[in-house]
Amino acid sequence: MLAAPTPANELQRLAALLRHKLLDAPPEPRFEAVTRVVAAATGAPVALISLVDADRQWFMCKVGLSACETPREVSFCGHVICGTEALVIADAFRDRRFAGNPLVTGPPHVRAYLGAPIRAGDGHALGSLCAIDHVPRNWRPHDIALMKDLADITGALIQSRSVENDLSDMFASCAARLAPAAA
Repeated sequence: MLAAPTPANELQRLAALLRHKLLDAPPEPRFEAVTRVVAAATGAPVALISLVDADRQWFMCKVGLSACETPREVSFCGHVICGTEALVIADAFRDRRFAGNPLVTGPPHVRAYLGAPIRAGDGHALGSLCAIDHVPRNWRPHDIALMKDLADITGALIQSRSVENDLSDMFASCAARLAPAAA
């Protein structure tokens, strides 16, 4: 097993992740919908929006998995954030990067994996959108294309959420400043 690598821009990437205030936030319907679409469209039993923090990958939304996070060093998504394309694995037992991985040899028994990086406005990879199967499978070209498109949409949703939060903070600040004048 090869531990997930660290991107060259790790400090900037982590700062971008923190700016979006997503880690450990409650699930949101718009993101849960994305994972449901991934699971339904690919036929995979597991679909995740995974955010890669300094020492862990945290599952922002999930279908078919009870765990909330895993250590980053064993994460598949940690590999995804280092690239620009989808990570496509037909059989993790036959892939030297993952053959001895505890997520492959034990629960949740990852055998096939398809993940694409999620990038928000500044271009840093915050995590990945992925589909996981418990049996080997050859991912279809349209599964790969769909995953890339939905990862891009997820990045846009994250950016939109951040703008909404910023606007809400600005309105609250303005209201607080105006409140004493109205009294």
